Amino acid sequence: MMTQSELLEKGYQALVETLGVVDAVKFLQHFSHGSGDYTKERRQWLEGRSPEDVLADMRKWKELDNLTDFDEVI
Repeated sequence: MMTQSELLEKGYQALVETLGVVDAVKFLQHFSHGSGDYTKERRQWLEGRSPEDVLADMRKWKELDNLTDFDEVI
């Protein structure tokens, strides 16, 4: 059985060997925990807005975005 440290080391090695350094870093950044207080920020974003307002904004941004089905470019 591996230690946590050994597992992480082997996992990083596998990613780098498979993806290369740059893409391994991009992959790991995708799983960042981020920062801030999402609940507090969400309340600020949505304050005074109806669900219909939010949906209209989502539709507007989808039309402006060249990506389909909300795909993400890494």
